[in-house]
Amino acid sequence: MMSSNLKEVARAMVAPDKGILAADESSGTIKSRFDGIGLPSTKENRRAYRHMLFTTEGMEQFISGVILYDETLRQNALDEAETPFPKLLSDKGVIPGIKVDAGIHDLAGFPGEKVTEGLDGLRERLQRYGQLGAAFAKWRAVITVGRGIPTDVCIDANAHALARYAALCQESGIVPIVEPEVLMDGDHTIYRCDEITGVALRRTFEALVEHEVVLEGIVLKPSMVISGSECPEQASVEEVARRTVNNFLRNVPREVPGIAFLSGGQSSEIATAHLNAMNALFNELPWELSFSYGRALQAAPLRAWGGDPANFESGQKAFYHRAMCNSAARTGQYSADMEIAA
Repeated sequence: MMSSNLKEVARAMVAPDKGILAADESSGTIKSRFDGIGLPSTKENRRAYRHMLFTTEGMEQFISGVILYDETLRQNALDEAETPFPKLLSDKGVIPGIKVDAGIHDLAGFPGEKVTEGLDGLRERLQRYGQLGAAFAKWRAVITVGRGIPTDVCIDANAHALARYAALCQESGIVPIVEPEVLMDGDHTIYRCDEITGVALRRTFEALVEHEVVLEGIVLKPSMVISGSECPEQASVEEVARRTVNNFLRNVPREVPGIAFLSGGQSSEIATAHLNAMNALFNELPWELSFSYGRALQAAPLRAWGGDPANFESGQKAFYHRAMCNSAARTGQYSADMEIAA
């Protein structure tokens, strides 16, 4: 019964025409975003910002789930009833989720490489999060590309942690988002990214199978196969799309219900264009190709809102537009004209 529910939730998270909003910024990350608009990162300002996003009328047409931070999962909306954010989302048909990792840390003995921590006490935390309304969770692992890295040790350490996390989630009846991110920071070529992405995906799925994780009850949240941000030669939108999907066809089991890409430092428009090209160029794939964007969905509404209550509707309009554009990209129907029209 538990396995059946996991599969049902996972499929709903990657439902056609929809994607996931990553609103799980840590206190440090949201502060840097608020600094950009000159807004103090207070608990109430963070609450007001999330309230603006989550109460956007019609967002549920395009957003299947929202990843929350611990603070946000426990906060209430600014409505008269002070509805808890998880209930507010659930009432709209949007699935609440929770970030559960404790962040990335230096991998001892391997300079320049990182490993994600947070497994200690995770079983108990998952039980509490489930009681608070979370139906899925997220754990992010990062792979840095550089001179002599990543090492096999780094890839294996992160794959092992992802698998242990995923097994604990499913034990608690919570769908795990498995996020192995190959960072785009650096001057590496798209060919190098293609190679490292394949290795990271293969090892991650080997670890998931070793830990008896039900693949039909997960959602994969990977980075795209893309040129490093400092690479002199940037691949075209079509090349990114073709290399990404072909890599995943080789390395992602067909049992996985869906792939919800992260934007990983791309601009809002480029992230949408890449997803659109994948869905336009490939038909009858074994899994859904969706999105789980943070900044690529939030940058525009954050600027439009600016922390000013008078701009509340402007912020919601900007969020609705970005969600609509990415929904169109789910079927290859997005075009630059949609940006001009906005």
